[in-house]
Amino acid sequence: MIIQTPSIYFITSGSSEGFSRLNSFDGALLASGVGNVNLLRMSSICPPRARQVSSVNLPQGSLVPVAYAEIISEKPGDVISAGVALALPEDEDHAGLIMEYSGIGTRDRIEQRVRRMAEEGMKMRGKAIREIKSAAVEHRVVKCGCAFAAVVLWE
Repeated sequence: MIIQTPSIYFITSGSSEGFSRLNSFDGALLASGVGNVNLLRMSSICPPRARQVSSVNLPQGSLVPVAYAEIISEKPGDVISAGVALALPEDEDHAGLIMEYSGIGTRDRIEQRVRRMAEEGMKMRGKAIREIKSAAVEHRVVKCGCAFAAVVLWE
């Protein structure tokens, strides 16, 4: 196994302007504290009993599992937002569910939508929700902007 089952997680978000689409994405990663690692995009499950921390000093170049939402726009004036939500079940032996969403619109609208997605996903699993944690970020595009939000898993 290359990566062990994570035992901690943190939720982060950031936004940036950039010279190009990739530069704006890179800037948003840096603003989120995950700019110097290799993100391994994963499907949206948080291991049972994983605990939340404020952040982790991730070793540069490490392989880091992450569920994320991102949006990039090159239309000046656009308000773009990205958000993530983590639904934690009442049964602590069951996995949590992460949902990601991004779009044109305000941070509040995007966060409300992604929280609803997490509720619906847990309902599909037949699990009662203990708590939903979420984060979102909003960015008004000047030239080329990116909004990024993530749940980062770590050992």
